Amino acid sequence: MSLAVLSKKFEKFWSSLSVPGIVDRIILGLRNTFLIALIGFVLGFVLGSILAIFKLLPNNKRWCKFLSKVNDVYVAIFRGTPIVVQLLVAYYFLLPLLGLNADGLVVCEVVFGLNSAAYVAEIMRGGILSVDKGQTEAGRSMGLNYIQTMFYIVLPQAIKNILPTLGNELITLVKETSVVSFVGAIDLFTAFNYIAGRNYEYMIPYLAMAIIYIVIIVILTIIIKIIEGRLRASDRR
Repeated sequence: MSLAVLSKKFEKFWSSLSVPGIVDRIILGLRNTFLIALIGFVLGFVLGSILAIFKLLPNNKRWCKFLSKVNDVYVAIFRGTPIVVQLLVAYYFLLPLLGLNADGLVVCEVVFGLNSAAYVAEIMRGGILSVDKGQTEAGRSMGLNYIQTMFYIVLPQAIKNILPTLGNELITLVKETSVVSFVGAIDLFTAFNYIAGRNYEYMIPYLAMAIIYIVIIVILTIIIKIIEGRLRASDRR
């Protein structure tokens, strides 16, 4: 490809940004990308932590075994199907079946949270098992029950151990938002895909989109490393 052709492609892309509504669409897509990933991560973290606790409950009672099986089934379903399939089933099957009408963005946030929970549950379970058993015994000796020991003693230590993996889960969610257009939600990919389709020129819009994704991921990686470093520093004090 000659420099002249490449220059024309850049000019066409930059001129499209001056069209009313295009920049607003990109900003909306960027905002929705962050919203879906962050809300999905928070929901996934909360639900995943609960599922991990279910899995690690003592198997001396029937209800404990039942909750452990609930975790197994949940993880198998959400880890065994692509997230785009989960979005389509939720939006085009479950919502009409239940007689509900929800915005595509809300559906994406919920489905991303449910999907993330299946992965966070296994991450959190590994983190909990990495904590010395003596910590659990110390909590029980202080009069705390199983749930209290988990939330006040074990989980804070487990989170420190799995912080890099949790960060990777957040980064994965950001990248997976590129499928939300299947249910009518506008994200970063949808915004740039609109520009590409409008001009019938795909190279530069997709290249610009890739650069933005890389910048987002690099920033998130730096933030996660800073948090991880501060937590390690606090442990050494």
